[in-house]
Amino acid sequence: MGNEQSQLPGIEIEEKAQEVSDFWSQHSANILISDNVTNLSVFIGEQFLNEPPWTSQTPLEKNSKNLMIYRHPCIIKYVSSWQKSSKFYLAVEEVTPLAHILSTLSTLQICIGLHSILKALHFLHEKALASHNNVCLASIYITKDSSWKLGGMEYLCRYKDLSCDYLNKCKSTRYSKAVDPNEDKLFKNANGRKDFVDVYAFGVLAYEVLKSKSDDEIRLLTQFREYCKNELQNTDFAQRPKFSSILDHDFFNHEFLIMHSFLVELPLKSDEEKTKFFQGLADRLRKFDEQIVANQLGGLLLSRMVLLNKTAQENIVPLLLTPRLDKDDQSDVLFSEDTYKKYISPKLLEIITVRDAQIRLLLLNHFSSFMHTFSKEELQTCILPELLVGIKDTNDHLVSVTLRTLADLVPVLGATTVIGGKRAKLFNDGRPVIHSSRRSSRTLKSHDSVQPATSALDQISLSSLGTVSNNLAELPERPRPDGEEGESTTEEIDQSADEDLDNWEDWDINENNQNPNSFNDDETINNNLRDIQAVENIPDLSAQNNLIETGSENNTQRNTQSKIIADILELDIKNQLNNDQTDDFDFFQDMEPVIDSSNKYLINENKNNTISDLDNEVNSKLAVNIKDINEEEGWGNGDWE
Repeated sequence: MGNEQSQLPGIEIEEKAQEVSDFWSQHSANILISDNVTNLSVFIGEQFLNEPPWTSQTPLEKNSKNLMIYRHPCIIKYVSSWQKSSKFYLAVEEVTPLAHILSTLSTLQICIGLHSILKALHFLHEKALASHNNVCLASIYITKDSSWKLGGMEYLCRYKDLSCDYLNKCKSTRYSKAVDPNEDKLFKNANGRKDFVDVYAFGVLAYEVLKSKSDDEIRLLTQFREYCKNELQNTDFAQRPKFSSILDHDFFNHEFLIMHSFLVELPLKSDEEKTKFFQGLADRLRKFDEQIVANQLGGLLLSRMVLLNKTAQENIVPLLLTPRLDKDDQSDVLFSEDTYKKYISPKLLEIITVRDAQIRLLLLNHFSSFMHTFSKEELQTCILPELLVGIKDTNDHLVSVTLRTLADLVPVLGATTVIGGKRAKLFNDGRPVIHSSRRSSRTLKSHDSVQPATSALDQISLSSLGTVSNNLAELPERPRPDGEEGESTTEEIDQSADEDLDNWEDWDINENNQNPNSFNDDETINNNLRDIQAVENIPDLSAQNNLIETGSENNTQRNTQSKIIADILELDIKNQLNNDQTDDFDFFQDMEPVIDSSNKYLINENKNNTISDLDNEVNSKLAVNIKDINEEEGWGNGDWE
């Protein structure tokens, strides 16, 4: 920023002026720097002004030059300046004229502001040996963190250039109330003292901004107003105090001002002074309104010097980074949630972009405490990109803490937003599902499963349901979710088959709520047999009841054979035709399917045909005649025989 003629690339200036004065107009502006939007204030004035003492330089050009030379925390920060066409542009930090918001400030805020202006004037006169010459309300601006900054440097000059002639040339454009009526006489008899002009103007400024305030908030307010009127505006310039003496006045020894000054001058303090200050700072801050503390001291408390101080990290930082959840919260935190969102959260959004490992680790360790004070948009657009940068760092500890912080963002933003990429459901819910309507049926099945199969009817029932099992043990609540999706073991297949049985809604409980043991009765067996015949289209098996009621040896043999069946295909009628065991009863001999069709085809029914004969007959029927293909188009309706 050393070249005053370098125009800022990409700056956008609003057309509507924020303030218009005799020499320039103030506009709001913004610029994109390192992917961050920075707000600025731009002063625009005419480049040519042929009025004394502005024959060589316009007021805005001289103001720009002095701001670039005299740098102080209480003076407006110079950014850049350039010429375009017939206009001159001056870009500074974002500021607002004090006159616009003076009525909204409290007595304590005004006291802090006057103290800042007093330190800026002390710097100019004691260090820079220069006189401002126009200290008034129009030359003071306020930043977004409510700090007062001295501007209006168009009348400033060094002591060697300060003369009565110079003051007379610019007297008509200076603030008339801040000009000493006896300025010419006092200047001739000054005997080398040249601060009397600004001392008088500061006395007028302090009296004007404090005349409507009371002593309720700050003690000695009335006394200080009288001090400004009688001492600072004394007609005898020799009786006027210097700026160093004004800083020592009891009015500026307020407890809040002492803390403010210490935080501003923190780099100049010793380690012992810092340790003592931060150990008792929390109790001192609770004596004042949290709105004032957050507004006036929030930025200073979140400065790099405070966050990296070990004593501050133990005593003040945890209380600073944790908001109070509700009014009934009795914790020692400093700010409520509303105050936190208004003053502290915007500053944290700026600090989170700082690429300092220690600062980032400190914020991430407390991130879960203040995360909810940000909006969802702020979390997604401002904080999440910075966290994603942190996981790519070579510092393993920083990456570890960053990943934990990303986990806290998943419930708020969603896993898709946080981790990105394609997602799929790779895990199943293995919790058992309990249905009251199925609990009784599951109990009955478990009871029946331990009973041995004693009749052929049990075989029919099991085969009709497609159940093949060597031993039916007690059914589990739910198969355990082992293995990846799409893979299953033999044990899981058996369990899934048992679960299919469990999915029948009370199928084995009859309407009369009979005891499950009653299925052994003959009447129940006949009723169940008729139900199976109706569903499976099985012919009447009443003639075979005598076979079912045969001796215990035959039943035992059948049960043993049914238990060793390894495949359901063994019950197929084709396989049973070639079965050498002719003593087994064929339950499917009368179950020849009946196929209804609109087209009737004559099929030679020969019960003695073997499987090979049937295959030959089918092959002959499917033989295609070439003449038929040539004569008929498409599928046709001809006789395939």
